[in-house]
Amino acid sequence: MYKYLSLLNEIENMIKSGDYKQGKKIPSIRSLSASYHCNKSIVIRALAELERKHIIYSLPKSGYYVVSPKTEAIQGKKLVLDFSSSSPDPAVFPYLDFQHCINQAIDIYKNDLFIYGTPRGLPSLIDVVQKQLTNYQVFAKKQSIFITSGIQQALSILAVIPFPNNRKTILIEQPGYHLFIESLEALQVPALGIKRTSKGIDLAELERIFKEEEIKFFYTMPRYHNPLGTSYTQEEKKKILELAQRYHVFIVEDDYLADFEQNSKADPIYSYDDFTHVIYLKSYSKIIFPGLRIGIAGIPDTLIEIFSQYKRILDIDSSMLSQAALEIYIKNGMFERHKEKMKATYDLRTTCLISALESEQKKKYPSCFSYTPIKNIAFHTYIQLGEQISCEKVIHRLKNQSILVDGANTNYLRSFHDRDSILKLNISNVENGNIEDGISMIVKQIF
Repeated sequence: MYKYLSLLNEIENMIKSGDYKQGKKIPSIRSLSASYHCNKSIVIRALAELERKHIIYSLPKSGYYVVSPKTEAIQGKKLVLDFSSSSPDPAVFPYLDFQHCINQAIDIYKNDLFIYGTPRGLPSLIDVVQKQLTNYQVFAKKQSIFITSGIQQALSILAVIPFPNNRKTILIEQPGYHLFIESLEALQVPALGIKRTSKGIDLAELERIFKEEEIKFFYTMPRYHNPLGTSYTQEEKKKILELAQRYHVFIVEDDYLADFEQNSKADPIYSYDDFTHVIYLKSYSKIIFPGLRIGIAGIPDTLIEIFSQYKRILDIDSSMLSQAALEIYIKNGMFERHKEKMKATYDLRTTCLISALESEQKKKYPSCFSYTPIKNIAFHTYIQLGEQISCEKVIHRLKNQSILVDGANTNYLRSFHDRDSILKLNISNVENGNIEDGISMIVKQIF
């Protein structure tokens, strides 16, 4: 990454965390140059970008001052701490950059964006995406890549199309992605669950299900599972693929948070396959903004024709304007810059969350709740409640305290009864300075 982008992200994060406060002067160009061991031209470039985004402003012969405040309660209203939402924080949406890309896309493609495209997606975006996917060890062929209206559309298509193994039952981790579970039950698609905990899944049980049940595909979130927040080891990923190949079961790998991986050796299941058993899904909604509604699907050769047919019937194509803007956003280096900014933001919040949870667990009644130690960036984690504690009552009491949390009932199939009583925690919409107080209030209401 360019040096100035690293400096830009560092200054922006210090503003967001309150180290540089609203209306206050930030260090001089000379001071920043010395602190970060870089040329003054790099500092000037970073500050110019921050000024363009209206985060700082300059006063002649005085210096640079902070414009954007740390998020506080709206005057006259109580601050609401939302630990329930898993959407990206609107405060870090790249509004200006993406607006620029939309305008540029219209200038470049003109009328082409306002007519029907192709079911596979904008060809030039597919070219860009294919190159980008190699950063995640996903070496997909162009003809296997589809642009979808978010991951949800890809999942809905995969749930209903016939597969080469002529099976109909879908296996899904429990707890799992609530919207896919809703979709399966609404479409009356046969589905089974396999329990997943902080320790992973029982691979012997997985093999039994693959062997005895007519499983069409196994839907899994190997990385940053929602809502548990945990990831499979590389050994577990390889074993899951080995079992799938042995029993001719397809794997649908939802890698929706691939951009936030910190371990360069954490490859997806797809990287171990031979383009026959793994369907790879990736989303842009968690790193840019949910309304973008663009997902990527890497489809095996045996499913390309039927997947294309069903996608064409459903929507002809996904938004051409959004696709063209995303192509420009990636090609201009804006995506990489924003990704590093988001990773730094969530890394800081994770540090605050770890500290808060560790502090609370050392206090009274530690046996009444537990949590899984966090190893990487924590988009999702959870507090496991004791059997004697009502999750619903805790949620209600916290809501009265202006703290929003959710349980995991919607993350289970109705037919799956081996459920854990947990409070889901998402920190994507809670500022660093509010996490410790929020966790303290949550724990108090548990007791």
